[in-house]
Amino acid sequence: MHKLSHAEISINRKKIDEIDSVQRNPIYALADNIRSLYNVGSIFRSSDGALVNKLYLTGFTPYPPRKEIDKTALGSTQTVPWEYHMNPMEAVAKLKEQNIKICVLELTNKSVPYYDLSQEDFPLCLVFGNEITGVSKEIIEQADMGVEIPMYGIKQSLNVAVAYGIVLYDCLRILHHRKQG
Repeated sequence: MHKLSHAEISINRKKIDEIDSVQRNPIYALADNIRSLYNVGSIFRSSDGALVNKLYLTGFTPYPPRKEIDKTALGSTQTVPWEYHMNPMEAVAKLKEQNIKICVLELTNKSVPYYDLSQEDFPLCLVFGNEITGVSKEIIEQADMGVEIPMYGIKQSLNVAVAYGIVLYDCLRILHHRKQG
């Protein structure tokens, strides 16, 4: 075993000029009032890695171009399709019109562990919220489902970009399993 060089890694990576023609995963994401520009950059980078279909930035979530977003996004603002909506309910309505299920990453009375998602839940939009207040009540009321990350210590949540990455990549595991099985 050896660590791959950048040249070896890039052989199997998509090229920027072909990214628009790549088949994307049936996963959408909606950022509801995220305040940290660095979290937004990290969310873009995870979205690129997972070939998210589209990222919706809503409310007071900062959006490109911003140097603080670019610092952590590392160019992924150019490779992830995204839209900005001041009112997140516009984006939710647009997604529901396309029969995309709304899945809030939030502690609710009906949330299940994120690993309980199944193949039948796709396409879906993962909604994650503000670092302090979480997903807005209005979005939760329109959600088709809620998932949570079990927490075993004293804290009730993880950093929003970390939580998004965990659930996003488990969604890829579920989709990959469908293709294999």
